[in-house]
Amino acid sequence: MSRSDLLNAKRDKQNEFYTLYEVIQAELNHYEDKFKNKTVFCNCDDPFESNFFRFFVKNFNYLGLKRLICTCYRGSPVAFTIFDYLKDDNEEPLEKSNGYVIDIKEVPMKNGRGVTDDDINKLLLSKKRGVKKLKGDGDFRSKECIEYLKLADIVVTNPPFSLFREYVAQLIEYKKKFLIIGNQNALTYKEIFKLIKNNEIWLGSSIHSGDREFRIPDDYEVRSKSLRIDDKGYRYIRVVGVRWWTNLDYKERHEDLLLYKTYNEEEYPKYDNYDAINVDKTELIPKDYDGVMGVPITFMDKYNPEQFEIVALGNSRDNFTPIKDYINPKKVLKDGKIVNGGAINCVLAIETIKKPKNAIYYISENSKYLIAPYARILIRKKKML
Repeated sequence: MSRSDLLNAKRDKQNEFYTLYEVIQAELNHYEDKFKNKTVFCNCDDPFESNFFRFFVKNFNYLGLKRLICTCYRGSPVAFTIFDYLKDDNEEPLEKSNGYVIDIKEVPMKNGRGVTDDDINKLLLSKKRGVKKLKGDGDFRSKECIEYLKLADIVVTNPPFSLFREYVAQLIEYKKKFLIIGNQNALTYKEIFKLIKNNEIWLGSSIHSGDREFRIPDDYEVRSKSLRIDDKGYRYIRVVGVRWWTNLDYKERHEDLLLYKTYNEEEYPKYDNYDAINVDKTELIPKDYDGVMGVPITFMDKYNPEQFEIVALGNSRDNFTPIKDYINPKKVLKDGKIVNGGAINCVLAIETIKKPKNAIYYISENSKYLIAPYARILIRKKKML
């Protein structure tokens, strides 16, 4: 078996939970002019298995990249197998405690035909230009990986969702341009929302539906109904709430949201504890209301910083200051059970006269029935139509 055949076989057998190539392509199409003569760093990407690595190698010359660096936390089953295979060639084997790196400054093209998968395989396994062992474990927070980060102009990857706050904080600290994947609920994180409000970070262009497919390994336990198996037996699941996050600008971000609704008090109730109206859907934002409005977090998919101002995030006292506190609040569950409901003092609330049916609501000594809508971003129009 050739080295390339072995690499393909192991990748097919042990492919991990990775972003699909077409998802990367769809987003990068909006930033082609941002990459010429730039160093790209993918610091959460096993080059043996990452489609980020494969995308940038295939498009290295088209985008006019100066350099591509990929680092990986520890090692993948593919890497261990390949390097074990190469021991007879006096290659230094990887160790499970080490991460590894590939650093590319040139991707030759034969007769201008472009870069094939076989070319990438040969590059990965090249003794001179291929994958090298790191001194440490390859964690993006390690001193070794931070030194690579300092060299980068743009960081592009799918970082661990559980470390999203810390990951973004590092990018901001080192003043890096970036294009990364994360969950849309990161909008509600205090640290992330501050960056959004200050126009330091925003959502990317290509994902608005909120979910995308990711390929998963054969031994990954799946309970999701979204599981799909293709004709080759590969398994995929859809991950809900996925978004691209970036500080690279793109033209669609500056297109006005078209508004057609007219304000009326009945359809747009005011919050009982904040001077703003509630808007249940982005497309229902009234064209003739110039006060503060609470909109769903999905509004950020349509946010134009020239059209709207972000005032606050109505999900905790860290982000907004309510004008009313509720005395001895209680939560009423759908089955009628009453529990402690003090959290209503930390979110936006709509007071109703009628008792809600088949819904969770709140009661207090200084209010009637209270409904707390899902997380709302408080906005105000900058220009009237």
